[in-house]
Amino acid sequence: MRARTLAGVLVSGVLAVGLTACSSSDSGGGTAASAAPAEDRHTIGVANFMLSGPYFSGMDKAIAAQAKKKGNVDVISTDANGDAAKLASNVEDLLSKNVDAVIISGGPLESAPAALNAIKAAGKPVVLVDRKFQTGEYTSWIGPDNEAIGRQDGEFLAGKLPDGGKVAIIKGGPADNSIGLARTNGVKSVLQSKPGITLVEAPDFGNWASDGGLSVMESLLATNADLKAVFCENDAMCLGAQRAIADAGKTEQIILAGVDGQAEALKAILDGTNYAVTGLNDADVIGSKGLDRAVEILSGAEVEKDTVVPSPMVTKENASEHYDPDGVF
Repeated sequence: MRARTLAGVLVSGVLAVGLTACSSSDSGGGTAASAAPAEDRHTIGVANFMLSGPYFSGMDKAIAAQAKKKGNVDVISTDANGDAAKLASNVEDLLSKNVDAVIISGGPLESAPAALNAIKAAGKPVVLVDRKFQTGEYTSWIGPDNEAIGRQDGEFLAGKLPDGGKVAIIKGGPADNSIGLARTNGVKSVLQSKPGITLVEAPDFGNWASDGGLSVMESLLATNADLKAVFCENDAMCLGAQRAIADAGKTEQIILAGVDGQAEALKAILDGTNYAVTGLNDADVIGSKGLDRAVEILSGAEVEKDTVVPSPMVTKENASEHYDPDGVF
């Protein structure tokens, strides 16, 4: 089962009685029925750039679940549906509700100056989860080393292809997505130096989704029938690519490497399919740690500016340690 070693989730029996936290959508406010004194409670706003992908919806659920465990934290969650202007508007709305802190899950968004400026002007702390924006001030960030994850996958694929072969790369997009670029650059930094390995970068983006991975993989197979391996910038796209490979009758020929640790990918690895490896970027862990970090800040603790969450390589040998069928991602 996936390890849960998250700080700050112990709730005493006395405090737990009658305390619940609730999460609300963008269309309604979030208030929790509770018996805790107002001064002992925190209300934390969660500004999601998009909840359409399993990783981001999983992180939002993890934040809400961690708040519920604490018992004295209320969460108000919003969804900008991939619209930067809407994200800024959602942040303004959260601030108008006088939240104590804001967590931003930026998804593929590279910067959010209006949102960060509004939070700064309101004098509230802001915690970034997964995505670190390229510009703007923030209180704390928690996320993975994406280039290191890519290098892990690259080393694994190099070990599986001692005689070389053609390796495809499926990117999420858009072209300036620094998270995707870091992952791909990590893979390329390893495989480009290996004799006999040829890299083929898909010209189209998979948009971080299973259906996108499926369609991009179909196009790749039409022009590169001799592929030996595929690297995808996230698990969702690799799961789609796996379906396309199976449909083409090439499951025994092509292995897959992904990133994130999505439950379906971990199950495929555990079952010994051609999905051979992923780099753990656990939405459950990062979301939970993001909520913990916000509460620590509100409690007056000194916290790290940037916290890199370990991202172990997951293969069939250790997948059972990380696979949690009851997890939110």
